[in-house]
Amino acid sequence: MAIFFTACKSDIKEKNLLPDRQLSENFKSYWFAGEAEITTYELEQSRYSEAREGTAVLIYVTEDFVPDLQVKADSQNQENIPVLKLNATKNFITGIYPYSIMESTFYPLEGNSHALKITASIQEWCGQVYMQLNNRKGFDLVSHSYFQKEADQNLSLSNTYLENELWTQLRVDPNQLPVGEFEIIPAMQFIRLAHIDIKAYSAKGEFFQDEKWSVYQIKYPELKRELRIWHDPNFPYSIEKWEEIILRDGVEHKTTGSKMAQIKSAYWNKNSNKDLPLRDTLNLN
Repeated sequence: MAIFFTACKSDIKEKNLLPDRQLSENFKSYWFAGEAEITTYELEQSRYSEAREGTAVLIYVTEDFVPDLQVKADSQNQENIPVLKLNATKNFITGIYPYSIMESTFYPLEGNSHALKITASIQEWCGQVYMQLNNRKGFDLVSHSYFQKEADQNLSLSNTYLENELWTQLRVDPNQLPVGEFEIIPAMQFIRLAHIDIKAYSAKGEFFQDEKWSVYQIKYPELKRELRIWHDPNFPYSIEKWEEIILRDGVEHKTTGSKMAQIKSAYWNKNSNKDLPLRDTLNLN
């Protein structure tokens, strides 16, 4: 039985005002241990009005970020900013040809800024698209696509909530996720797969309880789209599954991700053939 609630959640009405991040000792012990958290999910992706089987992976890791260049730091420097980075991937097949999607989010662990940078790329046999958002004085966004009506774009957008950052914000402190009505830029992969304008849309966020899981739900009335993320209500707030529902021509099209396996690993050192069994551990074979 699902019980909806909004009490004790941050209802932030000013879109540029986020609460300061307060990192607990549990957070520091878990995320600053020199390892990434890798979680694999059984993916059922709706594409071209059909369900496609595939795999999704969420890779979370902390790293130092160079504020001016907005890239990962090569060395330690007092000017660097600690971030929680999420690399989120999806792989699935549509008929004869494959899709490969990757989004990267760099979320600051100090202050009260929105994500500092978000990138997304989609590759399939028809072509590829790439989007990048940099958070400087506002949001500077570039987008490249093989579709004529999308082509090459350079946009300046006002600071507002970003769907991509919700997945990192949740892992820092779910209580700081936006609830109530607000403006938000949808996930980059959704923008490109749905071929919609790159801008903020009205949305409503809320929490509800589903047995032992806490669920964050966001609805986009104009887009006729809903996203729900099931997560552990206790630290480290692991994501159990998610569900995206898009209503098109009176028909619901559903995408789901269900957790298969999770490990913590310094995976960047696991690049030998002897490390291949780790893929079995993650159900990636």
